[in-house]
Amino acid sequence: MSAKRAAQLGIDGTRTSGEDVRTVNVTAAMTMANIVKSSLGPMGLDKMLVDEMGEMLVTNDGATILKKLEVEHPAAKVLVDLAKLQDDEIGDGTTSVVILAAELLKRANGLVQQKIHPTNIISGYKIAATEAIKYLKENLVLKVSDLPKDCLANIAKTSMASKVIGSENEHFSKVLVDAINSVKTVDDMGNYVYPVASINILKQHGKSSRESSLVSGYALNCTKASQQMPSGVKNAKIALLDMDLRPIKMKMGVQFLINKPEAIEEIKQREMDITKERIEKLIKAGANVILTTGGIDDTMLKYLVEGGVYGVRRCKKDDLVRIAKATGGNVVTTLSDLSGDEVVDASVFGNAERVYEQRFADDECTIIEGTKNGCCASIILRGANTYMLDEMHRSVHDCLCALSRTLEANAVVAGGGSVETALNTYLEAFAVSMGSREQLAIAEFAQALLVIPKCLCVNAALDATDLIAKLKVAHVQSQSKKEKDDQKFWGLDLLDGKVRHNIKAGVLEPAPSKSKSLRFATEAAITILRIDDMFKINAREDEDEMMRQKGMM
Repeated sequence: MSAKRAAQLGIDGTRTSGEDVRTVNVTAAMTMANIVKSSLGPMGLDKMLVDEMGEMLVTNDGATILKKLEVEHPAAKVLVDLAKLQDDEIGDGTTSVVILAAELLKRANGLVQQKIHPTNIISGYKIAATEAIKYLKENLVLKVSDLPKDCLANIAKTSMASKVIGSENEHFSKVLVDAINSVKTVDDMGNYVYPVASINILKQHGKSSRESSLVSGYALNCTKASQQMPSGVKNAKIALLDMDLRPIKMKMGVQFLINKPEAIEEIKQREMDITKERIEKLIKAGANVILTTGGIDDTMLKYLVEGGVYGVRRCKKDDLVRIAKATGGNVVTTLSDLSGDEVVDASVFGNAERVYEQRFADDECTIIEGTKNGCCASIILRGANTYMLDEMHRSVHDCLCALSRTLEANAVVAGGGSVETALNTYLEAFAVSMGSREQLAIAEFAQALLVIPKCLCVNAALDATDLIAKLKVAHVQSQSKKEKDDQKFWGLDLLDGKVRHNIKAGVLEPAPSKSKSLRFATEAAITILRIDDMFKINAREDEDEMMRQKGMM
């Protein structure tokens, strides 16, 4: 609708409706998908993002790419949120979920142009997604316990195949599997959980990525406050302080009225003594390691040195929270009790077998080993420069998330386009059984799933038409002939340009990743497809600016 017509309706802006708004939304969604499409798969390419300050970012992670783009179109923002949701829920598969959602929208728009009502399309998409997830769980999922011991390593290798650390997959797969197993815990419901947040990842310049290592314990990217402090402490009692250990300064607005100059020195001395007394109380209570988010004044360091205490200042609050969880301690924000007196309760201290300093490249780190709860580990990443380390960090995090979701769900599926092709074959047969208009939507949903294996072939410089045809034949036979049921795990071999049994080849993905991708992509496509009107309100000028212009007139 034109601006003139919108004004007649009392709308201060423009209105776009019907086919126009759908075409605009689909175009925006396809634009977002085309940006990340070439980065899908083990042969995917990287993107370089440069902001207005000249800061550069090189990555092929779909969620990171879309997050860094300043997207303004409302429909495109839905896909950005979709990638973020997939990243938060699963940690991997962010690129494929955006590509799938855009393809679903594109095919839905084609059906609308054929005079199929959006309501029928939405209904068909919902049925297709439900049936696809049901078939996936019943026929394509394998339990981790039924597979060889190298199953977890293969999942890590598959996840990092498209990452910068893919060339060192043997080394990193071992490191990551050991790391995720070391944080195994039991939740309140009695289920085993593998919290990725319990794994601390530190980045250190120098050496090659193969020098990256796993540290048993929590690695803190801080060092002791004084070289005279002990380099290590056994049977550590750790005080975790979210407060300053510097001379107390009175707050703004506090005034002292004095009648003699000597009182100024007494005030300064008392400010020093308050902090000194706090340190003495901590040491007396048994603390031999003090970690604080604030500073430790140089004049106070001597009391820590004399007490044989290992003190670290300027720690991050997040690190202290994780250390508190691992060591069984509490983060202390004040020493005051209910009566206002400052006391130290030894029960708030964390416990660890050993706290020591270790040097990596040019920096020293504090390592906390043998924690009470034993659910922490640290990975030290080594790389040539900041860009390399940042991308390695993102890659390692994605792999850890994939391993965590696999272990918690105890389920994997074959990778390399196997799941998408199997679901395409099943849904095509299922669509024929529907005697309504939803049949067309389900058929288009099935065709949209093939966009994933097609992109994998194109990015690997292979003939997509030929390989997809061979893969399709294998899956049709698996669903029609019982003796060839094992072919349902066949997928693409992008290195040799052929199809193969991807379970035997070790190309595995977490089952939750596929089911969530289907569900999220369908919901995002339906959300955008429901839109048939868009009102864009004109920006209003500032009232002062308007008054100034009136004054000039």
